[in-house]
Amino acid sequence: MVKKYTIRDGIDAVIKWFILLVAGVFTAFPFVWMMVSALKTKAEIMNTNAFLPEKPQWDNFATILFESPIPKYIVNSLWISLVIVAIQLVTGAMLAYAIVFMKFRGQHLLFGIIMATYMLPVAATYIPSYIILAHRGLLNTYTGLIISSTVSIFGIFLLRQAFMQVPDGMVEAAKIDGASHFRILGHVVYPMTKSSFITFGLMSFISTYNNYMWPSLITNDSSKYMVSQGLRSFFIEGGAYGTEWALVMAASAVIVLPLLILFAFAQKWFINGIGGDTGMKG
Repeated sequence: MVKKYTIRDGIDAVIKWFILLVAGVFTAFPFVWMMVSALKTKAEIMNTNAFLPEKPQWDNFATILFESPIPKYIVNSLWISLVIVAIQLVTGAMLAYAIVFMKFRGQHLLFGIIMATYMLPVAATYIPSYIILAHRGLLNTYTGLIISSTVSIFGIFLLRQAFMQVPDGMVEAAKIDGASHFRILGHVVYPMTKSSFITFGLMSFISTYNNYMWPSLITNDSSKYMVSQGLRSFFIEGGAYGTEWALVMAASAVIVLPLLILFAFAQKWFINGIGGDTGMKG
């Protein structure tokens, strides 16, 4: 039966599209402004009467790519973020699997303790984490950055919620067939919750890539800087280019590009993971 559209349906559609358009403009404007500013001179940026540059300064991007340390910082951030995400996916999946599918005394208490730690402010963990890394000689090292972020409480919670939607019968059937816990996790649970894994991985990658405070506390070697540290050090605090805001905007545009590419490829699974889709059809 073909649905008949009424005038009210048309009005509702127009209102929805208008709201989405307004929200989209407000969301995209900061990025558009950043890109436009990256093509201006310093004088044009300070002139608030003109939005577009008189002549696009493409040399700003050439300066960032070939004459600044920003590409090095992007490589550092990409490498560290990928390693951390990989480790967090493994630890999060193993802990979530144990909490959901392995029956043991104190199971619910363990999950309660894990979630209670999520309520602690991140800054409260800086001092003890710093002391531990200092005693192990891991300050100012990639290893220190990585091992201090090997577990994500949010990831454990997200994957646990996804695992709870997997039918117990399928897990029990796999156990009867002699499958180990790792095999069940990899061949039964993961395919049904892949969207949640991708969602968690994407959110963890963005958080790690943009992290500024913790890396700034434990690294002081400029060759090991991540993008947020490098951008502030070399472009805002009177570093290589002082307050050349056109170069700051160009660097920011280059830095955000990997995140845009990543989200463009993973958005379908990201949305499915947020919506709680486990890959099962009723």
